[in-house]
Amino acid sequence: MPRVLVPLAPGCEELEAVTIIDLLRRAEVQVVTAGLEEGPVTASRGTRLLPDTRLEEVSDQEFEMIVLPGGLPGAIHLEKDARLREMLVRHRAAGRYTAAICAAPKVLASAGLLDGKTATSYPGTVIAADFPRANLVEAPLVVDGTVVTGRGPGSAMDFALQLIELLQGRDRRDQVESALLRAV
Repeated sequence: MPRVLVPLAPGCEELEAVTIIDLLRRAEVQVVTAGLEEGPVTASRGTRLLPDTRLEEVSDQEFEMIVLPGGLPGAIHLEKDARLREMLVRHRAAGRYTAAICAAPKVLASAGLLDGKTATSYPGTVIAADFPRANLVEAPLVVDGTVVTGRGPGSAMDFALQLIELLQGRDRRDQVESALLRAV
């Protein structure tokens, strides 16, 4: 069973966080949510999320994927966390997936993980002038090698389904998506 880390920071976008966590768990992926600090995390719209653990408790563990929900100021908190930056760099060096949606691709960009990559983000959160080595595009979802980026809350379901496909294949993605009864 694949293991995925979803760090939760104060001010994260709850629609993205919950959608990612929920759909990955429906696909029987072991999702570990980790707060930057002890206790509940208050998301951008006031929803309180209870992480499974603290980031420092899992910072030396291996995951098949690290997924960053966006939202502000959540993405700023993730970007400033040295423990997370170290994990992301180590994770990338091991050839594992990193994924970020909405404002969170800024975290990957500031760690140098979007250098030479095509990516998307919420408009204005990853500025091309600030990260000239990244190819920023206006798309709902971009997969470039082991880096996955999404545009915003409206693409959260497609983003999470793409993560399932990368981790467990198209058949598993189709099973999860079918059970959702999406009207597309």
